[in-house]
Amino acid sequence: MKLTKLLLPRIAALIAGASLAPHAIAQSYPAKPVRIVVGFAIGGGTDTLARLLSKHLAGMWGQAMVIDSRPGADGAISTEITAKSPPDGYTIVMISNAHTITPFQRKLAYDPVKDFAPVTLVASTPNLLLVHPSLPVKSVKELVTLAKSKPGALTFGSSGAGTSPYLAMELLKSMAGIELAHVPYKGSGQAVIDLVGGHIQVMFGAISTTLQFAKQGKLRALAVSSRARVTSVPDMMTVAEAGFPGFEASTWYGVLAPARTPADIVQKLHADIAVVMQLPEVKTYLAATGFDAVANTPTEFAEVIRTDMAKWGKILSKLPAS
Repeated sequence: MKLTKLLLPRIAALIAGASLAPHAIAQSYPAKPVRIVVGFAIGGGTDTLARLLSKHLAGMWGQAMVIDSRPGADGAISTEITAKSPPDGYTIVMISNAHTITPFQRKLAYDPVKDFAPVTLVASTPNLLLVHPSLPVKSVKELVTLAKSKPGALTFGSSGAGTSPYLAMELLKSMAGIELAHVPYKGSGQAVIDLVGGHIQVMFGAISTTLQFAKQGKLRALAVSSRARVTSVPDMMTVAEAGFPGFEASTWYGVLAPARTPADIVQKLHADIAVVMQLPEVKTYLAATGFDAVANTPTEFAEVIRTDMAKWGKILSKLPAS
């Protein structure tokens, strides 16, 4: 009985300490450099936003942010690395909505939902339908007419078969009844370079990384893929307005942590990223490059992932193989 009385205070202290442990971890996080894995090549939207966040989070935290570029497999390489990393907040991954598409394109070594803790959907951007200036078309209607006259002759690029730009083109192909040859790249940056160089003729590209080339006359923009017109190019009609009602295919970018990452750390990551997205210089940059800041909650981001997987899974089941 005496032994029990002696042990009770110690047991209570241990329980109290255990309950406070997650809070203590979050308060001291990060205590060392944080790695952000990026699954697409340098120059694309995923890489651009990862570097933007890294710069400002490093300044906020007083800790280095290490960009670990692992392009390939439509982003699946980077997400697999993250899924298998310790759930301590020191490895996170910047994804695009390719994350909700790859499960229907290839066999994965991870579960796209169960193996991750959603942090936040950072930003989104519409895709521009672009052609090389040498192509004799100045509208979506003219592109469709040309493609129908030369089935399979025109080539379109994308950062992989599991990406939003790829699906946007597949959706247009299906709705317009045209055939184009797909040329996949490890990242959208290289696809844009080859479009500018005339090595491919057509592509959907994130407005954040392609608008500059359209403004310089190096590419010709025909329409935007969003449901409504966008402020960065207010005179540019949507694909839906160009004759394909209901067409919509934008790209979003977000951050995931490994499953079982402490909730307090996930919440801190979300809160600090949300602060970064509201910084005046960040907002100016986003507006100039065609990004729309989002920074929604982990719960809201989880719902976006579930909804998109249902949407694209249904569409992919009806599309012909590229």
